[in-house]
Amino acid sequence: IPGNFNSFLLSSAWFAVLTLLYLEISMRVGTAPICIYGQAGCPSSSLADFFDRVIQQSSRMHGISSSLHSESEQNFLPRRNFIGKRKCHTYSIPTPDDKENAQRLGREQMIEVILRLLEAWSDPLSQFHLSMSPDQDQDFNQYGSNKALEISDMLHQLREGVTKMADKMKILGALGNSVTFLSPESFVPVSDFSFYKRGELNSVDHHNLLFCLNRDANKVKNYLRVLKCTTFPGTDC
Repeated sequence: IPGNFNSFLLSSAWFAVLTLLYLEISMRVGTAPICIYGQAGCPSSSLADFFDRVIQQSSRMHGISSSLHSESEQNFLPRRNFIGKRKCHTYSIPTPDDKENAQRLGREQMIEVILRLLEAWSDPLSQFHLSMSPDQDQDFNQYGSNKALEISDMLHQLREGVTKMADKMKILGALGNSVTFLSPESFVPVSDFSFYKRGELNSVDHHNLLFCLNRDANKVKNYLRVLKCTTFPGTDC
């Protein structure tokens, strides 16, 4: 019996030691810095997955917006001598004009720019869809209306994905708590939205809007790629 009792004490002692080690490791993982992308057992591997998903989604959204803009040019430009500088409703959002300037932005600023651009397109896309009259350019209007709905869904999913990714970055210490998620009107002046809220878009408005959508979708895609590179320096950028 004494031998059994000693064995029981020894087993209990080992169990206690292993429990303490497990708790210590768990606490360290919660505050571990971002490790190299793809490293086995890396606690931020799920963050890399977040990046991959949102970048893929942004690439699909840009591809659809680019196709829609090309279709608009084929239908609109042959009939109109349109010359002029387009002014997008997102012009008041300060955005980096190249990769080097984008890399100089902090992660918090880059996330905020991306979310501002995404938020700014919810209402204009809705107005674009509602203003597509089936009486004129029926084929393009049906195509444009369907694609606008598809992009709206992708925009919503992408905005949610970026928000969840930002939350994950905060947990891992890769992002500060200064990033806030505000309404579209908080990002872009109301006066800039009035053009799209009037509900009377014509073919020139449609063409301009699609040009701006394609431009901003390309920015979001590129900014997400830059953000991934600055978050995971070991990646091939």
